[in-house]
Amino acid sequence: MDISTILSKTDHTLLAPDCTWEQIRAIIDDGVRYRCASVCIPARFVKQAADYAKGAVKICTVIGFPTGYSTTATKVFETEDAVKNGADEIDMVIAIGAVKEQNYAAVLADIQAVRAACKGKVLKVIVETCLLNDEEKIKLCEIVSLSGADYIKTSTGFSKGGATHEDIILFKKHITNGLKIKAAGGIASLEDAARFIEEGADRLGTSRIVKPVKEMNE
Repeated sequence: MDISTILSKTDHTLLAPDCTWEQIRAIIDDGVRYRCASVCIPARFVKQAADYAKGAVKICTVIGFPTGYSTTATKVFETEDAVKNGADEIDMVIAIGAVKEQNYAAVLADIQAVRAACKGKVLKVIVETCLLNDEEKIKLCEIVSLSGADYIKTSTGFSKGGATHEDIILFKKHITNGLKIKAAGGIASLEDAARFIEEGADRLGTSRIVKPVKEMNE
């Protein structure tokens, strides 16, 4: 798989709690230069980033991040604020505790409320696979497929584990309604990225794919 294909499916990500505007600006510059799918950044930088990028790369941000246990009303406010500030894509974290309670109606309502607040922008739903068993993952494929979201996303990258090849294969078998897959967390090499795409991932969330490409071009 050629590098340009991998980069075109990559959400070039910087979500460290201590990141600065200088670092975010560098992420945007790299995202534009290497034609990434988007740059995924903290919400507080979205307006500044959108003004700086001027549409040259899509701006993605995270909602209810990284725990997912904000109220639905809070997630809706965060989403509306992000969209108003210029976000093109929204990655939300589900209420993982509700999954453990098997309160899937609450999980679906949470996603659908954020979907409405997106005003047509792309929505990716982070389910944090490292905290789930296979039965829960399969059920969430059903729920997210029904929700109107655009993607199911494996991980925040801030919990016990990230994307696994087994989870991408599992998702691919159980998603419906045109739902796509985003693999995120722990993707450290171009070879690994290519394998995730070959297994069915439509997007990758990673902070580490662009660096080796830059080094090759230096």
